[in-house]
Amino acid sequence: MNAATSRSGDGAEGPGRAGAVRPPSTDPRPPAAGPPDPDEVREALRAVIDPELGDNIVDLGMVRAVEVAPDGRVAVEVALTVAGCPLRAQIEGDVRGRLATMAGVTGVDLSMGQMDAGEKAAVMARARWKAKEAAPPTAVGDRTRVLAVASGKGGVGKSSVTVNLAVALARRGLTVGVLDADIWGFSVPRLLGMEGDVEARAGKMVPLERPVEGGLLRVLSMGFLADEDRAIMWRGLVLNRAVQQFLEDAHWGDLDYLLIDLPPGTGDVQMGLARMLPRTELLVVTTPPLAAQKVASRAADMARRGYLRVAGVIENMSDFTCEHGTTYSLFGTGGGRRLADELGVPLVGTIPLHPDLAAAGDEGRPVALSDTPLAGVFSDLAERVAEEVAPVVESSGCTARLLERLAEAVAADG
Repeated sequence: MNAATSRSGDGAEGPGRAGAVRPPSTDPRPPAAGPPDPDEVREALRAVIDPELGDNIVDLGMVRAVEVAPDGRVAVEVALTVAGCPLRAQIEGDVRGRLATMAGVTGVDLSMGQMDAGEKAAVMARARWKAKEAAPPTAVGDRTRVLAVASGKGGVGKSSVTVNLAVALARRGLTVGVLDADIWGFSVPRLLGMEGDVEARAGKMVPLERPVEGGLLRVLSMGFLADEDRAIMWRGLVLNRAVQQFLEDAHWGDLDYLLIDLPPGTGDVQMGLARMLPRTELLVVTTPPLAAQKVASRAADMARRGYLRVAGVIENMSDFTCEHGTTYSLFGTGGGRRLADELGVPLVGTIPLHPDLAAAGDEGRPVALSDTPLAGVFSDLAERVAEEVAPVVESSGCTARLLERLAEAVAADG
């Protein structure tokens, strides 16, 4: 026992409890000396990304006003390009979630307005510069919602989550692309039970397809181009180039979603993706232990440094329920919730530890295709993603019309 837990009375909750240890706090906010100042609030809001423009709402000029009361209550005014913006609820939730993690904030008053002509022109100029300087053209359509599934470390079931989420989304009648960007450790073809050669059409790769009830999967992986049993010994720049080819030199067609299975860590592929496809959003996969949570937070930090929106957290390998109905927390509890609270994003779902998940993947028939309770978990996950976390924005969306004008302006500049 260390000194912090042996002092008499420390953590006591009532008479006769001297020496008892206070449970660790679940509040992700550090103790505050006082309320934050407006500049600190604005800095925190740089973590809130407009997913269509791939930039933060502060630099885009969407944060009109910030006021902080002496009691720590924060008032923020955010201006949208269009009053009926379909991303309104998402941006509002991201702002509230981010401010809730700030030390000294006791409450949030958020008002949503509409930009005037001058503000829209400034947004257009910022997006135009970013498009010309940062993002190369890709074969991924503007309406496609791009979700990268990431983790700070290997072994958390990231690829299984990617594949089964893709299948569950396709079962909703959607067209879903799956890009296996884990070039060294590709496993998506095996998990989906797919094999074959990638054909070329007009000099571009054609993803392999797998119909899923009313939907469709389109898949590209190094596993279709290389022997599964041979090691790929490439350096970072070559890996990044391979992912670039999958994005630029492929006939993805019209997709509702593109799910990207990232390699673990925060290396060249992740940084290259932020440059190549700045509208990418991150789903961070973690497991319950605190150590896994801390490592996964680095993936989220990498995303935000690259101006990518962190859409949410998925906890995998949660509680295990045996055949007798007894539930065991074999790897601890609360890692997903702690990480989501720390990042100020939603916990999108928790996936139980279940032997059927690995067995189905080994056989190439994703468990999300079945009618089991475990498939229901992925169905609920897909529903949350499609309806709340990252719904597909139609061409009438708030910044979609600006993007059309942006493309024309960039093309006119040559």
